[in-house]
Amino acid sequence: MSDFNSEITSDDKLWAALAYVFSPLVPIILMLMEDKKSRPFIKAHNAQALILGIITILTSGFCVGLLVWVYQLYLAYKAYQGEYVNVPVISDFVKNQGW
Repeated sequence: MSDFNSEITSDDKLWAALAYVFSPLVPIILMLMEDKKSRPFIKAHNAQALILGIITILTSGFCVGLLVWVYQLYLAYKAYQGEYVNVPVISDFVKNQGW
């Protein structure tokens, strides 16, 4: 995708990482911020973080919720390093929805 070739700023990396750590709150806030929601790097991570955050909440009564949150911390680290990540099933779903 040509969007992936645009410059990734340190601000983009920070917001993408925060989206995973404080999901689903930060992804919702980012969707309301005009200047952030159009940034390709943030956009690529934001929808995935939102879905993972919802999964974490729904499974919080089980050990699965903790495991998903730990996985989100790993993804936050990768995002802060400026890397795009591919979350099984979720990444394809997000791309197919055009998010």
